[in-house]
Amino acid sequence: MAWIVWLVLAAALGVVEFFTLSLIFGMLAAAALVGALTAGLGAPVLVQVLAFAATAAAGLLVVRPIARRHMAHPPLTREGSDALIGRTGVVLQQVTAMQGLVKLAGEEWSARSYDEHQVIEAGTMVDVLEIDGATAVVYPRELLP
Repeated sequence: MAWIVWLVLAAALGVVEFFTLSLIFGMLAAAALVGALTAGLGAPVLVQVLAFAATAAAGLLVVRPIARRHMAHPPLTREGSDALIGRTGVVLQQVTAMQGLVKLAGEEWSARSYDEHQVIEAGTMVDVLEIDGATAVVYPRELLP
């Protein structure tokens, strides 16, 4: 019957973790599951508590810091329009500081030149320097250093 108490404790700690997202209660919930496992195997209460304590300590001192470091890193891949930054396209209609049209990743995008005094003619290869709303800010490829 002790394993049921451990499972209830693990479920309660899991619910608390769900609402706090602190990684503390999740580690304690995992430790409570280890306590339930030792109880299910017929270990005495002292062994159950020691298993819980050892697992909780390992989780809080080893696993949690590693998990927090991984959560702090930005994603390795860019999504949406951010993924177009740095890509190469071709000018379909003359690009000025106010308007233009380029083909990027198989799609037509409105564009403007990065240099407000520059006019980029159709057929020129360009690099996307930034995305401003639904407009690609481009610069001619052969002029880049």
